[in-house]
Amino acid sequence: MEDLIAGQPLFSGLPGDVAATAAGCARNVTFGTGRLLLAEGDEATTLLLLRRGRVAIEVHGGDRKTMVVETVGPGQVVGWSWMVPPHTWSFDARALEPVGAIAVDAACLRAKAEADPAFGYELLGRISQALLQRLQATRLRLLDLYGDVDAG
Repeated sequence: MEDLIAGQPLFSGLPGDVAATAAGCARNVTFGTGRLLLAEGDEATTLLLLRRGRVAIEVHGGDRKTMVVETVGPGQVVGWSWMVPPHTWSFDARALEPVGAIAVDAACLRAKAEADPAFGYELLGRISQALLQRLQATRLRLLDLYGDVDAG
């Protein structure tokens, strides 16, 4: 498991003990096409590191219409809500094809980050960078959808 985690972009290039620390919280998981990996409103218990397959990140509109806000694939992360209370998912994540992932137990990861501040700092920095990239991609999609909206 340590080698699999060390090969993921989120953990790539970090000292070996960081991957080993995270590996102690991880297991391999698979999801069939159409299956929910995460459901909006459920308890956020897992960080998913995608190894294969594509996943749609979905939100529900006011009329409960489902909208895909992003599609992610191998090497990307699914699930940030485990990081901060109340630890509930803010979106759905659905397998668009068979998915293989590393599921990292969130409570275990948070406990290890709190026990080892250097690990926690490095983990938070990496996750923040990935989250920023996701937000920037969302911004570009919104500009594509709505164009340059005149605020006046």
